[in-house]
Amino acid sequence: MVILLGCGAGIWQLNRADQKIRLGESLVAKLQMPMLNANTDSLTLEQATERRIIARGHFLEDQAVWLDNRPRPIPEGGAGSVGQSGFYLMMPLKLDGQETVLWVNRGWAPRNNENRIQLPPVETSNEAVTIEGVAFPHPGRVYELGQKQAVVSKPRIEQNFDLAHEAQTRKQLPFIVRESDSAKKDGLVRNWPSPTNGVDRHYAYAFQWFALALSGFLFWLVNGLMNYRRELGVNGDRV
Repeated sequence: MVILLGCGAGIWQLNRADQKIRLGESLVAKLQMPMLNANTDSLTLEQATERRIIARGHFLEDQAVWLDNRPRPIPEGGAGSVGQSGFYLMMPLKLDGQETVLWVNRGWAPRNNENRIQLPPVETSNEAVTIEGVAFPHPGRVYELGQKQAVVSKPRIEQNFDLAHEAQTRKQLPFIVRESDSAKKDGLVRNWPSPTNGVDRHYAYAFQWFALALSGFLFWLVNGLMNYRRELGVNGDRV
């Protein structure tokens, strides 16, 4: 069982590393493609995923969704508190000249560990803004216990963001855009890591699991040889 567990977990870690490498390669390739315009292009999820997008409109600040338990984004080779927990700020952007909404992941902000519902200060312009970012199907998911409550409280602090659920009450684009301007001074962090971040960690975990499997095999081998010698001694044979 130890050998099977170690080999299975090691192979799973290698597969996870391979998935991240492929995702990184796909993202790099799509980022080289021309930028899409959410105001003028009729975009599907398939067309927009992992593509650079520009959009202009007004943020609907009162309809923001704060995604809880999100770690601070640290780019590859960057410094910072990796374990620091906070929020992703999801905010709808009403596109200029349209009734359509585009959900934007504006960035990360730290949480107040003493008062969960006290939100960090973030600046939001009342005027039309132009944002640039990369489109994704969702902003990432975390494990969530229980069923999602139907009651909407203010402020909206959620574990996960359901784009299909939001589409029941409004006309919106079928993807979210992760804003990419890390220089903007609005109280949010946008140093987004590469999808290949953590690949070395997967390789390290795989090595540990394979080492466990090898240890299990050696234990079985040595223990089997010792039992074999013991049985020969009981039978009066010599090795």
